[in-house]
Amino acid sequence: MIENHNETIDEFLARHASDVEEAVRKAAAQEIMPRWRRLAEHEVDRKTGPHDLVTDADRNAELYLTEVLAALLPGSVVVGEEAVHANPASYGAIQGEAPVWIVDPVDGTRQFVHGDAGFCTLVALALRGVVCASWTYAPVRDELATAVRGHGAHLEGERLRAGSPEPGRDLRVATSHPDFTTDEQKRALLGLRTEGVAPRPCGSAGLEYLAVARGASDATAFSWEAAWDHAAGLLLVEESGGAHLTRAGRPFDIRGGNTLPFTAARDAATAHRVVALLSDGA
Repeated sequence: MIENHNETIDEFLARHASDVEEAVRKAAAQEIMPRWRRLAEHEVDRKTGPHDLVTDADRNAELYLTEVLAALLPGSVVVGEEAVHANPASYGAIQGEAPVWIVDPVDGTRQFVHGDAGFCTLVALALRGVVCASWTYAPVRDELATAVRGHGAHLEGERLRAGSPEPGRDLRVATSHPDFTTDEQKRALLGLRTEGVAPRPCGSAGLEYLAVARGASDATAFSWEAAWDHAAGLLLVEESGGAHLTRAGRPFDIRGGNTLPFTAARDAATAHRVVALLSDGA
């Protein structure tokens, strides 16, 4: 048994980061893209409601990634969106001591079902609540963004730097869709409807985080905690120079217990500004 898990993760990433990248690309090539704009009716199901969809692409890509990732890192566990839907207790592995892969096979399933390009595959590797590495793959654009804690964020090999919003321009903020917010969260989000802010409903969470990391958007304001939607993107934003905060003024914790909504932003000043507006709205 190796005692220094952090060192083990670093050594693992030095040897196998490219293998994880290959697995993510293969999952998309084999299970997702062949079904894009070709889904049969029987390949699409609803989970909790009309906007919460799952497809055979989601299920099969997650099964593939679960098998490959668990084999790459012996002793690790996988927390995937579809497996947790089938067995909610499996989400508890995020709280454990073992390295955990957090997988969203198709982030933006609604867009995928409608034939839109705005979806991606998200994989993060975490240990004791700390995200160590992440992979965000947009298969239609064939763009892969990666982040390793302490080593920066990259998009197709080029360093990502979020920068800061341009002074005097409205903040571009992607917000939770009203269908997925409580009344209290709706009131908090109303704080963004003010001069100097341009809020809009978000698409794929993973792609919204990538937009912040590359400086194409200024911030997010999200109201749910599912780790598979946030883990990969939060590290991407951090390693590009950005920051994330909950309404309690603390960084978002993938293990839960966060005061919502929360934000991820291009820089710390913007994160504090968005949180202040969310608190005013509440």
